This record gives sequence, C-alpha cells and structure tokens, in this order.
Amino acid sequence: MAKSRNSLLGVGGQRKKLSRAEQQGAGSARESDRKAAEDKKQELVRKMRERAAAAGAAPAQDAPAGS
Repeated sequence: MAKSRNSLLGVGGQRKKLSRAEQQGAGSARESDRKAAEDKKQELVRKMRERAAAAGAAPAQDAPAGS
C-alpha cells in the first residue's frame, strides 16, 4: 500500500527558538533593534517627504501666474 500524502506535518512554517530570557518574558535585544530600525526608517521617510514637499512647492512659486 502506498504512503499517504495527506499529512500536514510541518505545514505553517517553523517557530524560532526562544532564548531563556525570552521564555521568562524579559524580551530580547532583537526586538529593541527592530524598534530602533523602524524609528530610523520613519524619520528618514518624514525627512524625504518634507524635502519632496519643499521641492514641489518651490517650482510652483517660480512659475508665471499668467500661463
């Protein structure tokens, strides 16, 4: 008889190994690194939007009004 291929063993990805500190609820440096990276990204996006808004507003002021 052929093997059944209906088993769902291993479906859904793998769980990451938790360190002893993470198991006790202390968290990890990985999470704080992610938050710091996210904060940097948000700051960069904000600066880029400000620059784009300033660059977009500058040519509009230089354009002649009678066109």
